[in-house]
Amino acid sequence: MIERLEAIEARYLELQDELMKPETFSDVKKMAELTKEQSSLKEAYEAYQNYKNVLTSIEDAKSMMKDPELGEIAKEEYTNLMAKKDELESNFEILLLPKDPNDGKDVIVEIRGAAGGDEANIFAGDLYRMYTYYAESQGWKVEELNAEEGAAGGYSQVEFKIKGDNVYSKLKYESGSHRVQRVPATESQGRIQTSTATVLVMPEAEDIDIDIKDSDLRIDVYCASGHGGQGVNTTPSAVRITHLPTNTVVTCQNQRSQIQNKAEAMEVLKSRLYQMQLEEQEKELGNERRNKIGTGDRSEKIRTYNYPQNRVTDHRIGFSTMQLERVMDGDLNDIIEALITEDQARKLKG
Repeated sequence: MIERLEAIEARYLELQDELMKPETFSDVKKMAELTKEQSSLKEAYEAYQNYKNVLTSIEDAKSMMKDPELGEIAKEEYTNLMAKKDELESNFEILLLPKDPNDGKDVIVEIRGAAGGDEANIFAGDLYRMYTYYAESQGWKVEELNAEEGAAGGYSQVEFKIKGDNVYSKLKYESGSHRVQRVPATESQGRIQTSTATVLVMPEAEDIDIDIKDSDLRIDVYCASGHGGQGVNTTPSAVRITHLPTNTVVTCQNQRSQIQNKAEAMEVLKSRLYQMQLEEQEKELGNERRNKIGTGDRSEKIRTYNYPQNRVTDHRIGFSTMQLERVMDGDLNDIIEALITEDQARKLKG
């Protein structure tokens, strides 16, 4: 463990020196890569510095224990420092777990109304609102990319980007089928209906992650509908891109410019293809995929939002909270922290 921490320390300081060089300042791409790598090491580096300071203080307390006047105080200090040392060593086990290389990335989220007709689309809209509020509470930025509104409200499909610090590390557990149990507004008999919406969280693909050939694309333009204001139905600004080898189709119509819509559609396409690539890699790993908290498969039922009982239950870890209203208002912290904790525990067990 100490050898790994020393290696992290050495690399962190090496990166610090690299970032101070004039030639690094002039290379924007290299600067971004080095800064990102150093940021990924920062928590472990600072924890190790704290650990070394505690070890030094322990030695100082041991030497002071022989002092007739300060001995008792030093003994108490020594006991406290040893407890802190043990705590830091336990935390190192988690800090040194293999990192998901996508944890620091922004995400593209796709929500679709599934089983349940209009109510499913309304629920998809509720989930969109929930994630938007959660993102705001984390200081993240949300940018809508494409939206197909439902006839009775909500969305049959909505895609949006969330940008900020370590977004994927917290939202990667949200992919799957979300189920709602409640009395729909359209239900005159007061009967509870079960509906579902699917969520897909994709790490934003970078140019180095995925390569797309122009010859593999078919690009269509058409008049947008819905958002956009005047001229939205008269100007062919909406863009549909089809990736021919995989028959993956993405659309974007939220921007007024065809160029902007094409750029955003390409971002979504890259992320979808990157997600497919990740899923293929996980299938090859077999057991590791099965040991994950959720496979990320749309068909996997991961969570139920039960309105009559004011309860939200995550089925993967058996976690429930009786604060449904707060959860729907974006307070996802307890659920996400429980998922992260369980994920770490499974990794520690191997």
